Amino acid sequence: MDNNNLEIPVWFAMSAPFCRELKAQQLLDKRCIESFIPMRYDVVAKKGGKKSRELVPAIHNLLFVRTTRSIIQETKREILFLQYLTQAERGKNIPIIVPERQMQQFIAVSETNNEQLIYLKPEEINLKRGTPVRIHGGAFDGVEGIFVKVKGIRSRRVVVLIKGVTAVVTAEIQSDLIEVLSAQ
Repeated sequence: MDNNNLEIPVWFAMSAPFCRELKAQQLLDKRCIESFIPMRYDVVAKKGGKKSRELVPAIHNLLFVRTTRSIIQETKREILFLQYLTQAERGKNIPIIVPERQMQQFIAVSETNNEQLIYLKPEEINLKRGTPVRIHGGAFDGVEGIFVKVKGIRSRRVVVLIKGVTAVVTAEIQSDLIEVLSAQ
């Protein structure tokens, strides 16, 4: 990112090691900085042997922060455990910045908290063999992704990818809700 774009808010892919993503989000909220953690329902054991169904982070240590480069740099000096997720580029580790549209698609799918959602590492799926699609109707209305066969699942599903970070696989979608997009 060049110096001309220091004050444009963007989505940074961040890490909060040792499962401190919720703590990081609380600290960001106090500073009025927008963040997103993909969540899912899970059965959690409580004291006394009781179990309850709770909303927990779907991918430990991962959060997305929407702010400017200058604010995130200042914030990282105050929240010492907050780290950039990076990608190698020309011999340097560059912070991963998620395009706005891609992030909105990811949030739209993740916020359904559908129990059939599956989160994958990018290397766990081959999107080259899939078909670009848009979903019309239902909980995922307007979401664009890749219609692909996922290992271990009988039916094909729509995958929304955040390049270099994660992918989320939707619940099974009825074929009449899927529009095939031309390859771009």
